[in-house]
Amino acid sequence: MKSSFNARSTTDEVLKGVDLTGKTVLLTGCNSGLGFETLRQMIGHGAHVIAAARNLKSAQEACAKVGGSTTPLACDLSDLSSVRQAIAAVRASGRSVDIVIANAGIMALPDLEQIHGLEKQFVVNYLAHFMLITGILDMIPRHAGARIVILASSAHTRATPAGIEFDNLSGERGYKAWVFYGQSNVARILFARALSRRFSGAGITVNTLHPGVIADTNLARNLGVLMRALAPIARYFTKTIPQGAATQCYLAAHPEVASVTGQYFSDCKITEPSPAARDDAVGERLWALSEQLVAAHRG
Repeated sequence: MKSSFNARSTTDEVLKGVDLTGKTVLLTGCNSGLGFETLRQMIGHGAHVIAAARNLKSAQEACAKVGGSTTPLACDLSDLSSVRQAIAAVRASGRSVDIVIANAGIMALPDLEQIHGLEKQFVVNYLAHFMLITGILDMIPRHAGARIVILASSAHTRATPAGIEFDNLSGERGYKAWVFYGQSNVARILFARALSRRFSGAGITVNTLHPGVIADTNLARNLGVLMRALAPIARYFTKTIPQGAATQCYLAAHPEVASVTGQYFSDCKITEPSPAARDDAVGERLWALSEQLVAAHRG
């Protein structure tokens, strides 16, 4: 397919003329950066947004800033019991969820941190989103043009050649910040591909994307003094927040990609992820393991 947009396209441009009236969007990481811009745009085009942030206050504040039709939702992705409560709240709302945008994440934690014995980036970036999305699958309408959009940085290429280190998901053996950040993004891509296969013929699209390098988000909080010092120069080579959020908004709502699924995008165009992120046998193994991990924390 040929896209009408490119690396410098903004959210205003990709959503021009798009009407989301009557649609419900579930968005994680709504309170800052790309997530807040996406929240603003989804509301501005008529959607109701279930706006998830780490705590209810942050979600409420973000919703108050944009106005419109929203439901603030607490969903701390580092706490699987919070994710379980968020699933229950979405289900209790009785709303069909037409669009899911898995936007939230953490990046390159300098030191090993663990949750339930698993490396933290794997849990926050991947497993919690797997739990959230699979927990509401029956609320996503079939044959109605529903869309699932999952952010997955191009830094997925920094994972090991295996992609997923099944024997070291704890990170205890040779933790490296970028390798494990990369692994969490490989997991997100494999998840989207596996979900796309499961929805084949159901009228639901599932795609992943690299948003680009963004100048002004919280994601890079762990990159250190040097990177922050280089920020003024880096601005010449990075995207603004409206440019960075454009691809996820494009995938969530633009008619051009209404039937495109199982693909990886960058700059509003299909691109090819790493070989590890295309290994669907690994993806199926990861899905099975993820179901086991989630089941252990759904009780």
